[in-house]
Amino acid sequence: MKFQDLVSFLCLVIALVILWQFRQILLLIFTAVVLAIVLNSLVRPLVRKLSIPRSLAVLMVLGLMVLGGTLLMVLVVPQFVNQFEQLLQTVPEGFEELGIWIETLRENFPDWLPNQELEIPDVSNQIQQVIAFALAFFSNSFVILLRLIFVIALTVMMLAEPLSYRRLALRLFPSFYRRRADEILARCEIVLLCWVGGVSLNSLFVASLCGLGLFVLKIEFTFTHAILAGIFNFVPNIGPLLSVVFPLSVALLDSVGKAVAVIILYVIVQNLESYWFSPVVMMQQVSLLPAATLIAQIFFATFFGLLGLILALPLAVVTKTWLEEAWIKDILDKSEHKTRSDADAKHGD
Repeated sequence: MKFQDLVSFLCLVIALVILWQFRQILLLIFTAVVLAIVLNSLVRPLVRKLSIPRSLAVLMVLGLMVLGGTLLMVLVVPQFVNQFEQLLQTVPEGFEELGIWIETLRENFPDWLPNQELEIPDVSNQIQQVIAFALAFFSNSFVILLRLIFVIALTVMMLAEPLSYRRLALRLFPSFYRRRADEILARCEIVLLCWVGGVSLNSLFVASLCGLGLFVLKIEFTFTHAILAGIFNFVPNIGPLLSVVFPLSVALLDSVGKAVAVIILYVIVQNLESYWFSPVVMMQQVSLLPAATLIAQIFFATFFGLLGLILALPLAVVTKTWLEEAWIKDILDKSEHKTRSDADAKHGD
């Protein structure tokens, strides 16, 4: 290895170590990029089709976002918070009822279940731990404010001049590869937009069906259960499993039959979303195998924490796009093509 190559390799290692120390900030930057891409998809039609100046179009989109957020905070959030606080008190009671029901079943059918006393764990502590873990990212109000301001400021800056920041990002690549890198970035933008649109529609679909089904079953706190089902749907595999815990615990207070009906309802909704609605909505999305999605969640959650788990799917989609375009097509496929060409030339000689 030449001395110049060794120095370049050492510089790369040092750069990766430095980036690792700032990984949480990089995730916040990635969040801002995703938000800027989504908002830019709303600004672009106003500029191109209606010939509105970009600065005015940006202000219009941001104004709509502020208006929508204000309506959400006024109309939805108070009711959700109120019901969610009551729901957290109900969950342990539901699991206690499950323990009583299992003990009754054991007494009536001793041959079916073991005679020893069946202990149902006290889930109140576990639930508190889960909630504490989920809120660990937001444990400090000052940190929340700083992160929120940081993401909003970056989003607005990128939205105001996206081409300038795109050219700045392209300067990180060698000059001979910048055009190709620009194509890959454009591909990543399309993929991210497809993911955001698709998962938003999927979450709305899941929330609507779960809310309607729980309303028919007369499960208390239907509004909160529906919102939680939609929010948890943004986290595949783990999210749907967590969302059923809350309505299940409430249903257990009424009857075991209702609890079974809730489980059946959520299984039907998730199967409809996975095998019918999601394939129709996400036809243009980069497909990820279920195992690859789960591995990505575990990987990003392990190295980046809760925020990594939330952003696991968009990170996985972008990573997959870069691997397919830059590594497979530009390196492996070209190497294979060159090897075949050399072999054909040798055979011709």
